[in-house]
Amino acid sequence: MTDSQKVANSTRVVVITGAAQGLGRAYALRFATLGYRLLLLDLNGDALAKVAEEVGKADRECRAIVADISDVHSVQGAAQQIDAAFGRVDILINNAAIFSQLKMRPFEEIPLDEWTRVLHVNITGTFLMARAMVPLMRRNGWGRLINVSSAAVLMGRPHYLHYTTSKAAVIGMTRSLARELGPAGITVNAVLPGATDTEVARETVTPAQKAALIAMRSIPREENVDDVTGVVLFLASEESRFVTGQSLSVDGGTTFL
Repeated sequence: MTDSQKVANSTRVVVITGAAQGLGRAYALRFATLGYRLLLLDLNGDALAKVAEEVGKADRECRAIVADISDVHSVQGAAQQIDAAFGRVDILINNAAIFSQLKMRPFEEIPLDEWTRVLHVNITGTFLMARAMVPLMRRNGWGRLINVSSAAVLMGRPHYLHYTTSKAAVIGMTRSLARELGPAGITVNAVLPGATDTEVARETVTPAQKAALIAMRSIPREENVDDVTGVVLFLASEESRFVTGQSLSVDGGTTFL
């Protein structure tokens, strides 16, 4: 990293939702090592505080905000805190979603309240965060909005119909926002991770199912957080300045766009 890149990173503010665990935690730790200032959002205050403590060990400025991205008042409150603390947002990683706790089941067996909750968090929450953070990006005429979708969309993965449907909507949202926000100097892209090994337990996925997923990959090994964070870092950087509206599948070649 050049000295100019270090200076640029030290001024840029990254907002990460769902930062208390899994890929959200991995994004936070990776961005911290590169000198960014961080604002971490999650519903789980205790777990979020631990991640903020980990980031603090990298001697980076970090604030944790307990917030529900699916609640407009909670998002507005978070935006006010961010504005007061930093007065700007440069990068938003829309990572929060309902997934790991979902049970795999035929679509006819998905309870309506569960269907509604997944779509509300995964779609509406992404919309609310973008709507709240983009005005803070417009101030500097520069921004990176990174929406986390899923390679499950490209697979047409069964037994997660609500999750897959919600993540397909995120791709459509990404494309429309890219058209709207390009003139403001803001790029909007989607990352589609495959099944990624994190510290989050997946009780509904059996060892046989995991092995079958790995066998489908062109690169037949487990996917780890570093496989995904590097792609997100690229999309957050100046190097991706002419990339927008794109969906980048990061699944070891299980699927192709």
